[in-house]
Amino acid sequence: MGETPRSRRPDAAGPGHPASSTSRVVGVTLLVAAAAGLVHAASSAYWGLGGDWLLETLGERIVTTFADVRWLLLVVAAVKVAGALLPLWLARRGLLRRRPWVALLWLAVAVLVLWGGANTVVGNLVLLGAITPDGGYDRPAMVGHAWLWDPLFLLWGLALAVALRRAPRPR
Repeated sequence: MGETPRSRRPDAAGPGHPASSTSRVVGVTLLVAAAAGLVHAASSAYWGLGGDWLLETLGERIVTTFADVRWLLLVVAAVKVAGALLPLWLARRGLLRRRPWVALLWLAVAVLVLWGGANTVVGNLVLLGAITPDGGYDRPAMVGHAWLWDPLFLLWGLALAVALRRAPRPR
């Protein structure tokens, strides 16, 4: 007795089948979200280990405040790695839309999208001159947040939102 070929099983999702398309979208958007989170994590780890490249994009005040405790960025990096990889791990186990995980992931989406979106918009408005902060601003930090770090948070959150929205509900 042989196994029924996948293409003849009633639950098969072959090419062109809506379930196949959905799982592809979920997979790609989870990978995009993970990549954005891992870029954030890698930069935090690099700075935590003493690297200086792009450090000015954080802002002089932050760099000065945390100069003696840069190792804390290794903790931040670990949290970012966990946040970036958890949705992939959950998806592989069919737990992406299960409670309490789905609630935690939607909370992460809200934080990432609101934080990343608001700071991207405000940072760009400052750079355009539409908003003038009292006392001026740190241009390298504003550019870093407006064009790199906060858009990455936004991308991470939006990609995760698409994956959660498109993931099949548990039966």
